[in-house]
Amino acid sequence: MKSQSDELLCFYACALLALLQDESGADKAAAAVIAANNGEAENVMNRINLLEVYCDVYRSRGEEQAKVKSANLKKHQVEIYAEIADKNFAEAGRLKASYKISLADSIALAQTIAIDAELLTADHHEFDVS
Repeated sequence: MKSQSDELLCFYACALLALLQDESGADKAAAAVIAANNGEAENVMNRINLLEVYCDVYRSRGEEQAKVKSANLKKHQVEIYAEIADKNFAEAGRLKASYKISLADSIALAQTIAIDAELLTADHHEFDVS
């Protein structure tokens, strides 16, 4: 549970991938991990978005590395939400139906809204609405 001064960040898959692969946006993700290590923030991610990370690492580095990177999330201070609450389910459905975003994006956004967090992403252009 976060205190009033803590920041609550919901990791999107690309932010975690940026951190793991030292890509653009890695600095933001690293800062979030440092903040969590210092007790100044709480980092969360939905299991569906973790699956995107797993698939990307699997594709680029193989199954063993995908398993290792997924298992190491505790080191990066990212709590994984395994379930989608009913209200998040409905909100994700609404977002997916209303905007041209992926299902995983809609789940990340719905979770972020539900827990009153900030979405940590390395590719915000996916969420730009025109």
